[in-house]
Amino acid sequence: MIINIHTSIGSRLKAARSHKGWSLDKTSQHTGVSKAMLGQIERGESSPTVVRLWNIANGFELPLSYFLTDLELAKTQSSVFINTLENNEHDIKVVTLFPYDAVTKMEVFQITLDPQRQHISAPHNAGVIEHIIAVDGSMEYFLALTADGITQQWHTLKQGESVKFDANQAHGYRNVTDKSVTIHNIISYT
Repeated sequence: MIINIHTSIGSRLKAARSHKGWSLDKTSQHTGVSKAMLGQIERGESSPTVVRLWNIANGFELPLSYFLTDLELAKTQSSVFINTLENNEHDIKVVTLFPYDAVTKMEVFQITLDPQRQHISAPHNAGVIEHIIAVDGSMEYFLALTADGITQQWHTLKQGESVKFDANQAHGYRNVTDKSVTIHNIISYT
């Protein structure tokens, strides 16, 4: 099911703000997203990029899939979720394979990167671990810092290989090939 980004994400953002009792100003302070942009997202006038959505999720200390799961569908069906979000550049697609599960504290996404696409993610909250599996093709991943603070370079991840890392550092993925690349991204929260 492809969700309507303009209404579903806006509804989820309103629900998260209401639950916290936050104004748009306070939400902006916690997420790093401007008050104007947050208002546009809530009104369905703008859809956030994947990076901006991560910033919002991190600010609320919510899993990304909270915003990718259709609010109305979540009320009626608890066992079947397949939702798609495409960011504004239309060259990265994120599909929720398994939304956040409070028991396992995990969520699973399928990410498809178009040829020559690079995605850099800001650090996530402390305790967030990402597992990346190259499903279809080879890709590269980047970690900003090691435990001793040394800057890292891009590393190749071939089809069938996987890597696990603390996501509380800048990190990224890129496709340097001429074909789309699919990865599975398993995110665990502690």
